Amino acid sequence: MSNDSQKLEAFINHREVGSDTYFDVKNPGLFSETVGRVAYNSVSNVDQAVIAANNAFVSWSGLDVKERISLVQTAAARILDDVETLTHTLVKENGTVIREVKTDFPRGIAYVQNTANIVKKFLKPQIVEDEISWMSIEKIPLGVVAIIIPWNSPVNLVMGKLGPALMTGNTVVIKPSPNCPISVSLGLKKMAESLPPGVINVVQGDIEVGRALTEHELVRKISFVGGIETGKAVMKSAASSIKRVSLELGGNDPAILLDDVDIQDRIPDLITGIFSRAGQVCYAVKRVYVPEGIYEKFCDQFCQAVDEFIVGYGLDERATLGPVNNNRQYSHIKSLIERSKQNATVVELGKKLDPSGWNDGYYILPTVIRDVDPTADIVVNEQFGPVIPIIKYSSEEEVVKMANNTKYGLSSSVWSRDRDRALKIARQIEAGSTFINSHSRKSSGPNMPFGGVKESGIGRDRSEIGLANYIDYHSIRYLKELL
Repeated sequence: MSNDSQKLEAFINHREVGSDTYFDVKNPGLFSETVGRVAYNSVSNVDQAVIAANNAFVSWSGLDVKERISLVQTAAARILDDVETLTHTLVKENGTVIREVKTDFPRGIAYVQNTANIVKKFLKPQIVEDEISWMSIEKIPLGVVAIIIPWNSPVNLVMGKLGPALMTGNTVVIKPSPNCPISVSLGLKKMAESLPPGVINVVQGDIEVGRALTEHELVRKISFVGGIETGKAVMKSAASSIKRVSLELGGNDPAILLDDVDIQDRIPDLITGIFSRAGQVCYAVKRVYVPEGIYEKFCDQFCQAVDEFIVGYGLDERATLGPVNNNRQYSHIKSLIERSKQNATVVELGKKLDPSGWNDGYYILPTVIRDVDPTADIVVNEQFGPVIPIIKYSSEEEVVKMANNTKYGLSSSVWSRDRDRALKIARQIEAGSTFINSHSRKSSGPNMPFGGVKESGIGRDRSEIGLANYIDYHSIRYLKELL
């Protein structure tokens, strides 16, 4: 263990709770470094956390909404107290280059602020009155919410769920991914300490801990981000006590270029949409469709631009692309690349920042797959890494069919000079979101609901539609003749 690594416990009811078992979090860009040792919590620890959240629920939900908003905003601001250290820790356990991670904690606070701007109006009861009766349709919190987040962007993902859950009156138990638990947990602890005991609780572990949380009878809502198979297991757990679920299960997002696209101007934005965080973004571009008439020209210019990436350790400011996060993901991506070599043109690009240390991390050069069959593994599977297939198409009807021929439906994009043409194609794509001429974080504003269709998930985050995931409705009515 390196000298700057740390020991991380669960945080339950304002107390750190240890464990008999701990696991190491390794640096994916420097295998020799242990970032920290983290408690592997027991089922009884999960029970403690849920009970603490349940006990805090009555008083927390009873606060005036303005007071809850103010308390949560103040608590969220606490994560900036030591933001530089938290950011460096996040790079060490996640792998993403620091130039991309620097915005994560401030962006997380912005998500909370966006919620604060709309939640009071959202919670206002709807009054319906006529000559016969008076009725109030009121929005009430659910109770204990379990939030389970992945490793790829834990701060942004948890804050986008935490603000709506807390401000609508719920209490929470959060389980980060064991692949990246430390920085987000330390930030959550700072928040929790500024709120009443039991409002925010954090537990650590893997499948057993997650199952104990999703099956707990006092949990009334599960908000999960992760893989499809795990999402299906979460739904089964929720069925035991009819829990609410929100599932964001990743995607295989298509980017469709039309034949009038300005290739030179759009390639930089397209590259951002593909390779941010080494391609480990749920709504990143995972496949690019290009008209056959401009296919060769596009591929040549695209590869030339991708070749500018410098792959290296995330804390080295010279690196523009970091390693992938873990061995499972690394093996999956390498396997897809190797299988692609049998029937497509595989082009490895970019430069190694430190070739001598290349084998001391999960480093993969940005890779373009050209002349690939639309049904190849690299096209139909979510690669979640720095590799992108480019598929040729001959007609708009054909490309829409290819784009929709998948179990996924998270995000998508259409690229064209002609707004009306782009809108026509966008409306035919089966996805929760479709962007025009961009496909990255900047594409989705605070008022744009985020989530997927088909097996990409259930429910939405952000906006009033996202807030509705964390409330139930209570109708109160009386007949005037009886009063």
